[in-house]
Amino acid sequence: MWFFTEEERELQQLCRNFAKNELAPFAEQHDHDESFNLAAFKKMGEIGVLGITADPEYGGVGMGATAATIVMEEFGKACPASTLSYLAHSMLTINNIQMNGSEQQKAKYLPKLITGEHIGCMAMSEPDYGSDALGIQTKATLNSDHYIINGTKMWITNAPYADICYIYTRSGKDKKDLTTFILEKEKGQFEVGKAIHKMGMRGSPTSELVLDKVKIPIEHRVGAEGDSTIHMMRNLEIERITISGISLGIAQACVDQCLQYANERKQFGKTLGKFQLIQKMVAEMATETEMMRSFLYNVCKEYDNGNKGPTSAAMVKLALPKMVTKIALDAIQLHGGYGYSREFPLERLMRDNKLNEIGAGTNEVMILIIAKNLLKAQQEKMQ
Repeated sequence: MWFFTEEERELQQLCRNFAKNELAPFAEQHDHDESFNLAAFKKMGEIGVLGITADPEYGGVGMGATAATIVMEEFGKACPASTLSYLAHSMLTINNIQMNGSEQQKAKYLPKLITGEHIGCMAMSEPDYGSDALGIQTKATLNSDHYIINGTKMWITNAPYADICYIYTRSGKDKKDLTTFILEKEKGQFEVGKAIHKMGMRGSPTSELVLDKVKIPIEHRVGAEGDSTIHMMRNLEIERITISGISLGIAQACVDQCLQYANERKQFGKTLGKFQLIQKMVAEMATETEMMRSFLYNVCKEYDNGNKGPTSAAMVKLALPKMVTKIALDAIQLHGGYGYSREFPLERLMRDNKLNEIGAGTNEVMILIIAKNLLKAQQEKMQ
């Protein structure tokens, strides 16, 4: 993008090289085995991208949504599953602690998370509460100088490998009485339940978390009791923006694969690229990808400039994953039988992208948020 700073361009090249060497060669195998590229994840700490939005005081980079989305796009081209785990660690755990934790909590947890010595996860969804995030039932009850937490969390990315869990609980009767805690695995403060076997993002470990009468010291609470609804909504904005970067990377990977295939594959005595229908398909895919890139990074820039709000984040989250699923399906169609086989990465990219239409808020929830805010803004103008 024309407005990238020199630092952002350097980050882009760093991540592009890393993805080519450390993610792409292993993506198919990890998808097949449902295994985690832990070696690459640790190296992300070595190159300094795990703490992309964290304060340099704790070892972070101190950059914003634009930089984080650059990482998502470049990694997402190579291995969306590893990128999803990166998002859960860097945006859902590190960024949440950076934004909401006390100075003592940040000093304690961030350095090891940023170097990759520790892996983080965030626990919000539950077996009966996904889109209805404010309906969660995991209960935290204050008992003198500690809390007792009971409940089960579901679909938690990185949970099987997590050392630290940033968890949302209910602490009062009101629907908005939510309180967050930072839990430590080595202290037995959470247990990993059954593994979740998924259609896509199979190289990103996912499981349930079980909390059975867990005793949590009060100093593990993040902020004041009942104060976490605003924390949740604020971090959802940057989560929705950056997860859209994974979809953008998938779209670009599909375009690149189609261009290469159209120039190499021959049918009826000439390469596919000579056929007008194939030209139409690649032209539309490439154009749609550039449109998405401009839209997403403009929202990133506005976010970094302080123009934050749920509407634009919901718009990119609605538009990009849905459009990229179409692009991935078109790419499969262009490749014919090869596209449908595992010999090419397209079927994996399509499966991986479908998660982005569900995680961080479904398409349907994004529609509700956008419509509600637009109608409210119009009503205020009429008053």
